[in-house]
Amino acid sequence: MNLAKSIMKVPMKQNSEQKCIVKITKSASETEDFAEEFASTLSGGEVVLLFGDLGAGKTVFAKGVARALGITQDIKSPTFTLCCEYFGKSLRLKHIDAYRLKNGDEAEACGITEDFGARGVLTLIEWPEQIESALPRNCIKIHITRISDTERKIEVC
Repeated sequence: MNLAKSIMKVPMKQNSEQKCIVKITKSASETEDFAEEFASTLSGGEVVLLFGDLGAGKTVFAKGVARALGITQDIKSPTFTLCCEYFGKSLRLKHIDAYRLKNGDEAEACGITEDFGARGVLTLIEWPEQIESALPRNCIKIHITRISDTERKIEVC
């Protein structure tokens, strides 16, 4: 998937070493706007992995994705529920927080892996490293790094 061509409206820099798209955002609203632009390139069936420390902006990114899908509900981190589902205009958003899971077996046992890659479903996973063994092969990886209180470095690979 060539994301550089898909989201050309957003000024970004391509990292040639890792073949990632790199975007620096200067506010939470810019992060949401970038996520909205990114999500507009997706058609369903994608599994998007959101990496980043606590407070990096993973849920802020999820809010922008939801906005692109036409979801008007308030998006919150599903830390205690593991998974929240939202219905957009043409896609269903499955937002997973795997922080409390010990491994991929637990993810499979509680059923959150059932829709991975399903048509009509866009899956976002926060803390995917917790369930690495249960993840499909062709995931989109997004690393969000806190630069300052307001700035974030977002790498889409």
